[in-house]
Amino acid sequence: MASSISSQELASYIDHTLLKPQACEADILNLCREANQYGFKSVCVNPFFVPLARLNTHRLVCAVVGFPLGTLPLELKLKEAAYCVREGADEIDMVVNLALIKDKNYKALKEEIQALVLASSPSRVKVILETALLTDTEKVEAALIAFEAGAHFVKTSTGFFGGATPLDVKLLNQTVGGKCQIKASGGIRTKEQALEFISLGASRIGTSSGVKIVCS
Repeated sequence: MASSISSQELASYIDHTLLKPQACEADILNLCREANQYGFKSVCVNPFFVPLARLNTHRLVCAVVGFPLGTLPLELKLKEAAYCVREGADEIDMVVNLALIKDKNYKALKEEIQALVLASSPSRVKVILETALLTDTEKVEAALIAFEAGAHFVKTSTGFFGGATPLDVKLLNQTVGGKCQIKASGGIRTKEQALEFISLGASRIGTSSGVKIVCS
């Protein structure tokens, strides 16, 4: 059960995240030191800091693409992803174009995700659905399409417009659990929250409070 997870094992679920626009080199170096010390699964950074992170951590490096709005044209998302992979990103967290979901343009949505997965290979892709802005029907449709398009994870949120909720993680697990993995992200600040999301099916936790979580 999730409640019996050790601090070390819990750390292995966490993408140790710093995406604030005012983050500087010293902040990223500290993020990497903490990831190395506590054994977090990855550091999650903006594309500009991928090379610095790659040089300073032996954990995975995760980069965001199309962040935080998802409205970059596909051509630019592909270039952004290709840059991140070239500079050492092991994983890409891509924000989908929510307009495609709202317009029910599921063909274009699938094509966007498929192209991003291809451009990011061999790195793994997490598709950020921004669940706080979607209906349950839209969450289910988008999650299924992400799986069909080859995404390795579906992810709840950027954290900019609302965070992960237990109901959303449960719904995503019911929809694609066992087919692709689930990342809960946004507003996760306590050990209790992290453990609850893991118990509901999340295999990755995105948080800027990783040290607090594993030390509590």
